Amino acid sequence: MSLRDNSLELRRHSSPDDITAAEFIQIRYTDVPGRFLAKYVFSGNRNLREYFKSGVGLDGSSVRGFATIDESDLLLVPDRSTLRKVPLPEFNVATVIADVYRGFGKGRLPRDPRHVSQCVEERLAYDGLACQVGPEVECFIFDDIVFGGGQEAKIVSVEDEGHSKYPLRRKGGYDAPPFQDSLLEFRFEVAEMLEKYYSIKVTNLNHEVASSGQIEINFMHDTLTKAADNVQVYKDVVRSVAKKHDKVANFMPKPIFDENDRRAGDNGSGMHVSVSLWTKSPAAGQDSRNIFYDSADEYAEFSQAGRYFVGGLLSHSASLAALAAPTVNSYYRMVPGFEAPVYAAWSRGNRSAIIRVPVNERGSSGSKRIEFRAPDPSANPYLAFSAIVSAGLDGIKKKMDPGDPINENIYRMSDSQRSSLGIKPLPGSLKDSLDALKSDSGYLKSCFSDELLETYLALKEKEVAEAGDGSKEQQFRMYYDV
Repeated sequence: MSLRDNSLELRRHSSPDDITAAEFIQIRYTDVPGRFLAKYVFSGNRNLREYFKSGVGLDGSSVRGFATIDESDLLLVPDRSTLRKVPLPEFNVATVIADVYRGFGKGRLPRDPRHVSQCVEERLAYDGLACQVGPEVECFIFDDIVFGGGQEAKIVSVEDEGHSKYPLRRKGGYDAPPFQDSLLEFRFEVAEMLEKYYSIKVTNLNHEVASSGQIEINFMHDTLTKAADNVQVYKDVVRSVAKKHDKVANFMPKPIFDENDRRAGDNGSGMHVSVSLWTKSPAAGQDSRNIFYDSADEYAEFSQAGRYFVGGLLSHSASLAALAAPTVNSYYRMVPGFEAPVYAAWSRGNRSAIIRVPVNERGSSGSKRIEFRAPDPSANPYLAFSAIVSAGLDGIKKKMDPGDPINENIYRMSDSQRSSLGIKPLPGSLKDSLDALKSDSGYLKSCFSDELLETYLALKEKEVAEAGDGSKEQQFRMYYDV
């Protein structure tokens, strides 16, 4: 079995606070739907080096999508670059993200989501490219979610009428002033923990559009796998801080909705994903170049390669939805009027299009990127980011023309106007997006194995069946902890 180089240099005599002297080790990995799981081992007489070298056994049949009961012996091999100290003052605990291998020296597990993102990065490197990914993860911090026991599902928030002296109106929370913002210190605490313990550099941290405690904390872009790692760690930290303050962190795409009227309720939570492609410099001292930037382009300083990348995303947008918006609840978010994408089109600075080319700055090659607005925080970030990049690369390879940019509010157009411009709607349900993925998955096949895609489809089709009529209580039961 060929494992990654794990020659971590450890000291024999470490101080009690040294991460290498940890008494307990938390090993994190992600299942196929995207849940960030944790296995714990007591170091005892073994040191960290032994775990990095030999890995830790895993029952794959107990993990969604990993293995059947007759092939269940798997191995978690920690990635030493992710080693950190857990912020638990009572115990000395190290945490690390692991890659998943099949047992008995059979190599990487094709169904390991992290393996997919690493494969895409290797494919990019073979072509002399690297990508930068910047996710923007929105979520809600509620005081409570009450459901089950025969009672109607209910959200409790200190920012709502009846619970606050200055309640926030529906869709009125964007950059709320401090006297209405109940989560100012909460966001500061999350940001501090991300920087101090996980080396995740936070940029913006604001109250988002929805009432009832919607937040967004952004962090610096990174390589594909590291960006996905950061999303998983971020969600984990937000939940931990919420638990500490007796609150509930909720990453459902649309927790505030009316099951009988999708146009009612408040804004949902998205996970907009910014992507840029860069040449990998072959020579020392030679700068890499953002291939999406073209100073001669008057419209958005956006290159032809970038346009082809957009063409790939638009061409595959229906099947991408199955990976980027992967829950029944996702399609309660994707309705007109809530800043969520509904139509496959592109533009500069137009948030009614599924793809936006930001134009905040002029003459800035470093910031030129596309923003894909379909994903939401229920997505498995390793799979979603990998699929987005794969679709864009297919567009570049096949020179897919994205058509003209749309500079109007697409929501306000008539059906005939949209049709005349070639603007197609996104799938209206998870079932529709899964059907699209079944018929359009060729662009994924270089890194998404057939067994992974088949497993993913089976898990998601089971979700569709379990959701039934999509009642609010059933959706909370299925997705309150995504």
